[in-house]
Amino acid sequence: MLARPDTTQQPAERVQATSLPDHERTRCEIWTRVMGYHRPVSSFNIGKQGEFAERVFFVEPR
Repeated sequence: MLARPDTTQQPAERVQATSLPDHERTRCEIWTRVMGYHRPVSSFNIGKQGEFAERVFFVEPR
């Protein structure tokens, strides 16, 4: 029989978030799949970046 995790413990104490000035932050690069391979969105031309921003996620009906 597998042991169940103890769910009666109190939640962990909250940790204060660290804030960084903008000049110390690292830009997050977003990649997407295009025609079977992956490319960074930053390499797209202005029109393709606009199309990427307009994408809508959907759930396929069962």
